[in-house]
Amino acid sequence: MYLYAALICLIVLVFALLGVAKLLALGPMPELAAHAGFSTAAYRVIGALELAGAVGVALGPVMPLCGGLAASGLLLLLAGAVATHVRNRDGLAKLVPAVACGALVAWYLALLPGATS
Repeated sequence: MYLYAALICLIVLVFALLGVAKLLALGPMPELAAHAGFSTAAYRVIGALELAGAVGVALGPVMPLCGGLAASGLLLLLAGAVATHVRNRDGLAKLVPAVACGALVAWYLALLPGATS
């Protein structure tokens, strides 16, 4: 139970921080958006989706359907991130975080009580 709670906290923290950074175009986010082939406005949409996913994952233990849908959405976003890194030939250092986050979200989804019922 504690491991599951820690997993939820980690996912929520990662995606909330990344989502807010993209929404507010903080630090290197405008440059990262341009490198990925997105406008800052499009990157803000991705940030909003990440933030919504974080909220949904947090609600998952009490609303499994919401958690399952949020995790599925995050997996789709991460698949897009992996595809973008591969398309841009960014290398392993930029690809690994997206793959690792995908593994964490998939693990959350596998452990989510009632998500497959």
